[in-house]
Amino acid sequence: MPQLPPFFEIAPEIGHALENYAPIVALETTVITHGLPIPENITLAANMEAEVRKTGAIPATIGVLDGKVCVGMTAAQLETLARTSNPRKLSVRDFGMALVAGESGGTTVAGTLLVAEHAGIRVFATGGIGGVHRGSGFDISADLPQLASSPVVVVCAGAKAILDLPATLEYLETVGVPVVGYGTDEFPAFYARSSGLPLTMCADTPQEVARIAKAHWAMGNRSALLLTVPAPTESALPYAEIQVAIDQALAEAEAKHIQGQAVTPFLLQRVSEISGGESLQANLALLLNNAHVAAQVAKALTE
Repeated sequence: MPQLPPFFEIAPEIGHALENYAPIVALETTVITHGLPIPENITLAANMEAEVRKTGAIPATIGVLDGKVCVGMTAAQLETLARTSNPRKLSVRDFGMALVAGESGGTTVAGTLLVAEHAGIRVFATGGIGGVHRGSGFDISADLPQLASSPVVVVCAGAKAILDLPATLEYLETVGVPVVGYGTDEFPAFYARSSGLPLTMCADTPQEVARIAKAHWAMGNRSALLLTVPAPTESALPYAEIQVAIDQALAEAEAKHIQGQAVTPFLLQRVSEISGGESLQANLALLLNNAHVAAQVAKALTE
């Protein structure tokens, strides 16, 4: 295992898996602390871990409790985090303050990537990454630059559909992050299986993904490989339909002058309300599907 800072706490199961090169999948925790209410957040955390295990890998849920970076969390720790009042949303910039102040919080895509890279975990499953926000080329998620510097396979359903997807893809190209469609040659749009944006790379099996990632890193690249997996057909929403809900939510956010880290949680909540809960069900389904695919990729990387 790599030498880690003193505030890291590696769960014994994760430490053993790292020492024995077993397949591990990192999981984020902002979906638990900021994405869903109790008890749905606790149920989702358990279900994602169960999906990873069922597929033959070991889940390493990452979060911060009382100033300690937990890599692999017990059910009791997850429940404590889920029930924490006013948890911090931890992106890359936020760790120093949280650790010094002994705070608790959920890690974003960027925050989870940073911790996974430190710990030596090479696969991470999430829902949708952050990106370039609509209407402002300056409002860019910290997920994007972190993807450019963390050699991890990130399994997602594309970028969150509330974002400027063409600009997000352009940014990823600029910083050298390969975007690979899993069984598709179009960029998924989170709730929707397709955005109409073409991809230049695709893969059909976990083994092919593993070979691409290894070759990418063997060339000296330090960036992630973004594996984009369309949402399951039975739960995905039509692209045009979900855009109506997103446009309404965006207009409301602007009218309320919502900014910064509060924008994404507000938009996701409003889109769920406007869609009658359909977007939430699509989100839950794609999260579990991504955990399944990530576990397969983690196994292929260790073969």
